[in-house]
Amino acid sequence: MRILVMGDIHGAYKAVLQCLQRAGFDYERDRLIQLGDVADGYDEVYLCVEELMKIKNLVSIRGNHDDWFYEFIQTGIHPQQWEQGGKATAISYLRLKGQEPLTGEESYSSITVLDSAAIPHSHQQFFASQRLYYIDDENNCFVHGGFHRQVPFTQQLAYTYYWDRSLWMAALSYEAFNRGNSKKSRFAMATPFTTVFIGHTPTLHWKREQPMEAANVCNLDTGAGHGGRLTIMDVHTRVYWQSDPVNTLYNKSWR
Repeated sequence: MRILVMGDIHGAYKAVLQCLQRAGFDYERDRLIQLGDVADGYDEVYLCVEELMKIKNLVSIRGNHDDWFYEFIQTGIHPQQWEQGGKATAISYLRLKGQEPLTGEESYSSITVLDSAAIPHSHQQFFASQRLYYIDDENNCFVHGGFHRQVPFTQQLAYTYYWDRSLWMAALSYEAFNRGNSKKSRFAMATPFTTVFIGHTPTLHWKREQPMEAANVCNLDTGAGHGGRLTIMDVHTRVYWQSDPVNTLYNKSWR
């Protein structure tokens, strides 16, 4: 069994299929750890969830966009009023009842409400069962955003795991400070991990469409939600596969 990790999806179903196919992913034998933000962005969130649920050994991590959608499922109220890419999520579920709005930009402005009862029960369970983090047998940590490294890992506030960016920024600063130094000091964490795999902060901010590593933190958000690529990586070999640029798959960017 291979163990693979996938970055932020943001409704890009076509990119999900490309990554799984290019990695030769075995739906019955391989394990996929998906780092969150399945929801919001492109308007195929429903299809993304359907595909992920086909994977026997799936570990699904909660992202901040997933948390917003899960709040809607629970309360009927979307905390961002369907902004931040949420309108595309609504469209993907409105299609199930033949309620898809007009195509094009008008479709985004015409959405005002989606009945939470329209979300299939299996999808409600999918978002309810997402984990805040996952730690494997080799002490690798998989989390959407990050955490405060000076605080013991299990003592973090829940939202920290899918909102934090301080870990990644500290890892980048660590690498910059120690560049060219053969005797690096240890990148300290209150709870040490072998490698921490994150999403949430697109590598496009550093003009990179490839995964980035700094200290023992590996960033898999290669910008699928910003028109960049979706990435899937073999946890052990660090070999990775990517989709085509998502903005070419959909001929648009939602940002």
